[in-house]
Amino acid sequence: MASFSVSTIHSASDIPAAVWSAFRENAQASNVMYAHADKAAKYPTLGGNADLWMVVWDLTKPSETSSAVLFVLSCTAGPLGPYPIFIFTPLPSTLLVDNFVRPRLLAMVRALRAAVSPERVFSVFAVDALTDAFAASWTAETGIKLDSNPLYYHASLMCCDRTTLRPPPPPPQGGGTIALRIAAEADVRKVAVLCQDFSATSEPFVLSCEKAVREAELLVQKRQLWVYEIQCPGREPEIACIVAVTRTTATVAGITKVFTDSRWRSRGCAERLTWHVCQYLLETKDTVVLYVGHNNPAAKVYRRVGFVGFASEHDGKPNSWKELGFDSSKIELGHW
Repeated sequence: MASFSVSTIHSASDIPAAVWSAFRENAQASNVMYAHADKAAKYPTLGGNADLWMVVWDLTKPSETSSAVLFVLSCTAGPLGPYPIFIFTPLPSTLLVDNFVRPRLLAMVRALRAAVSPERVFSVFAVDALTDAFAASWTAETGIKLDSNPLYYHASLMCCDRTTLRPPPPPPQGGGTIALRIAAEADVRKVAVLCQDFSATSEPFVLSCEKAVREAELLVQKRQLWVYEIQCPGREPEIACIVAVTRTTATVAGITKVFTDSRWRSRGCAERLTWHVCQYLLETKDTVVLYVGHNNPAAKVYRRVGFVGFASEHDGKPNSWKELGFDSSKIELGHW
């Protein structure tokens, strides 16, 4: 008899209490999925009929407890299109060994294959072991191989709270008057340029001019974007840097975009704005999280702000996250 089972959930309002408990107990690691599910439960039309979640259950544990939740997969959509497949686990890295992960992920893949068309799955993002297992099983079940350059993103999760937030960075020396503030409607045109430039660093998720404007409009309307504005004498104000915060739950806020205009780099703009945003968020949230690429020098900036690694070697939590993309000729690309 199998020691696990897979359930498919088509509405956030039907997500079992045990899964919500697992999200809350692991609010940092689950943020990429939990935030959307939380919004979808509050606003049922958010994802339309496109959203679904899958849960792998440990049948040896009481089903009503979070300890029974092994893996949760989301297949959801945002305002600019479908999201990647996200997979969350509350398990420590010691349990994420191949002979444990693969049969459970294979069962999840088969359930997903029965629920969506193969072209819907354009990429998968999770901790390394789960991404690799999902990709291998998806290819085996659908025949769709990984893209020619499949590693879209490889990152660590970093966290900042009131105890780690460092003193504010020093103010700039000269260069005009600065304002660190929530973006306003009048900023959309300038912000859209930075959104598009940011997307150009995140292939294949490059935005057209039209979609960049749409993203900027949404971020401003939802008050999810902060700007670093510089006013030099005799010139129109410029937006040097942006920080977006689009994934929030009761206790955790997720920074999802930090980008500085090339003309204003190496001046501390990103550090000052990120610190300002964290200080603001930590008035109501316990933690601010963000992902940073393994080879991204911006990690130094975040450490100066007060971000630390999500997990240490002692607590057993995995902290290497990978996104792999599938054959671009066989899928329909989304965005996140």
